[in-house]
Formats: sequence, C-alpha cells, structure tokens
Amino acid sequence: MNNEMENFINPIDKDSITENPSTLPYPHERGGQLIKPLDKGRIKGNALAAMYEQSDMQLDQIKEQIELLARQAQAIQDRITVSERIYQADMSIKPLVSKVYHLYKRPQGKEILSLVAPEEWGKSSKLEFIATVKLLADHTWEIISNE
Repeated sequence: MNNEMENFINPIDKDSITENPSTLPYPHERGGQLIKPLDKGRIKGNALAAMYEQSDMQLDQIKEQIELLARQAQAIQDRITVSERIYQADMSIKPLVSKVYHLYKRPQGKEILSLVAPEEWGKSSKLEFIATVKLLADHTWEIISNE
C-alpha cells in the first residue's frame, strides 16, 4: 500500500490545494463553515464610536457634579455675605439657632435685626425690609426670603 501512495500522482494542480486546509480563508469542503474576512475599519470605527459615547457620558456627569459644587459654593458664599452684614447690624436680642429673624434698614442707613416680621410693623414703619433669615448651627445665616 505504501508503494501505491508513493507512486500516486494527484491530478489537481498544486496551486489549487493545500496540505493544511484549516489555514484557508474560505471553506475547504462542502458544508464547511463560511469564513468572512474581518472588516477591520468597521470594527475600529464601531469601537471608537462606543468609546466617544461613553466618554461623553462620563464627562457630562462630571460637568453636572462641577455645576452642583459651584452652586453649593455660591450658597455658602451668600451665607457668609449675609452673615457679615447681620453681625454688623444692630441687635437688641440674642439670636438663637434655628430661629427666624428679619433684617431691616433704618432711614439713616444702619441695619437692624428684629423678631418682628414685615407684615407686623404696619404702614407707619419707616424701616426698609431686606431679608427674612434663620440662624444656622454654624452661626451663619440662611436667607429664607428677601426684598
């Protein structure tokens, strides 16, 4: 039998066959799995599009967080500003934490902190209402309502 194999001459052209059919870029037998070459440009394009979409989403989240922090910082700065203004005003009372007070401006220009709300003064008051405020635990003042 070995003699027969040694003397066997394959009638198919050598350029049309391979010793390793698994390396062919197409199926080598009937019913074989179809092998399509990869479209590397499309794969890279899809990967880049997904990467940009994910990155944009993450950057948007960071921008929202930055905006929130900026608003919080501005609110703290506003509390500091109004607190400085209140502590420079005349006070005939000792403010208590979590209580509501009202800031007014006298006709002479000096400000005053009062327990009396604007609607309680009546029409004869010459005080100009500036803000309703509440003393917080850190001794800054939160503006509840203003002019």
